[in-house]
Amino acid sequence: MTGAGGEGRILVTGGAGFIGSAFVRHLLAATPHRLLNFDKLTYAANPDALAEAEDHPRYRFVRGDIADPAEVAAAVRDFRPTAIVNFAAESHVDRSIDDAAEFVRTNVLGTQVLLDAARAWIASLPSAEADTFRLLHVSTDEVYGSLGPEGAFTEASPYAPNSPYAASKASADHLVRAWHRTYGLPTMITNCSNNYGPWQFPEKLIPLAIVKALSGEAIPIYGKGDNVRDWLYVQDHVRAVLRVLEAGRPGRGYNVGGGAELSNLELVRRLCALLDGLSPRPDGQSYAEQITFVADRPGHDWRYAIDATRMRDELGWQPAESIDSGLERTVRWYLDHAAWWRRVRAERYGGQRLGTRTA
Repeated sequence: MTGAGGEGRILVTGGAGFIGSAFVRHLLAATPHRLLNFDKLTYAANPDALAEAEDHPRYRFVRGDIADPAEVAAAVRDFRPTAIVNFAAESHVDRSIDDAAEFVRTNVLGTQVLLDAARAWIASLPSAEADTFRLLHVSTDEVYGSLGPEGAFTEASPYAPNSPYAASKASADHLVRAWHRTYGLPTMITNCSNNYGPWQFPEKLIPLAIVKALSGEAIPIYGKGDNVRDWLYVQDHVRAVLRVLEAGRPGRGYNVGGGAELSNLELVRRLCALLDGLSPRPDGQSYAEQITFVADRPGHDWRYAIDATRMRDELGWQPAESIDSGLERTVRWYLDHAAWWRRVRAERYGGQRLGTRTA
């Protein structure tokens, strides 16, 4: 994936999103590569998260739509990437339940457009450069469906998506695999567990619980709160993505998990306990008093868990953050950046409950 002197040109789609922006920051800090961030800047984009990158000599930004063939082809042609990392996606399950069309357009059609652009680009390269080109597609464990009380998803787990979001990501994964098998495009896929950390848009569970608590509002938990997720600190995730990009095998998938299973209720209780210690309520009561159980999400998967053995044994990656250290870092970050999330909530997110209108 590198050019002369070990310096690559990495085209990142969706690099203004939560995980994408963390990858941009990590790539600039940890590697000599040049980087083009191609992003549509939808409601969930985090331009503030890229402030430190804006004036970096190895960073460029292009506003564009991954589902627009002309825009994608122009970005690839002008930047001449040695690798592409695809983070671009609509990602909130509740929004996909309310309106699946944009998820299909971005996650499925957009992936096909990107694959075709990469295929055309690699065909124009000398064989030595074509041999080192890589396309890494970043996906989710939700493509595998729901687990029972035991076991974990491996790379051999069958796909069984249950939400429109998961189905759109599963469709994209299948396209990536097909373009590798049919056209020989050197692709790789990562499937990660639930991410959390700084700059996450406050509609996802962890930032939502934090900002609701600090705003004195009810903290909503779906159903009984017994749905289980494997939590992955975002910085650990982007380290894994870079490792796969550097050393992964084309045609192969890699599961990335934090090894930190918690029910939603236990997770929110831990967040409340952290807030109790770091920013106590004026009345002396626990933030846990604000927990409220609400109608469950339609088709809510019960449990996800990732077996990341392949990442550990083949690529030497493992998470650096425990769930305790990661949650504390995250809570402290949101306490220190209240101006940001208050502005985001006011401008782009009214706090409405999504995912129930069509139930």
